[in-house]
Amino acid sequence: MAIAGPGGVDDAIAAGLDLDGSPIPAEMLSLYNEVMELESRRARSGVTKSMRNRIVKTGSKHLDQQTLNSRLQSAGWDGLKAKEIAFFYG
Repeated sequence: MAIAGPGGVDDAIAAGLDLDGSPIPAEMLSLYNEVMELESRRARSGVTKSMRNRIVKTGSKHLDQQTLNSRLQSAGWDGLKAKEIAFFYG
């Protein structure tokens, strides 16, 4: 199964298959679906805050700390916080 793009993992989960094509155990799928259902009901604090959180989480996998920090600030967000640096770059 070829997985790409932001929805690729969601597509694989919906199909119940791991990247190697093996089935995901029913217990794992059940727990995942339960937690995602709970998450879908959680109140959100704002779209731009959620966007920034996603950028930091994903951007830290692709950009070095200084680049991500600079890009956040250039876009109008606060730069990386100490706890984000420690978690994603520590």
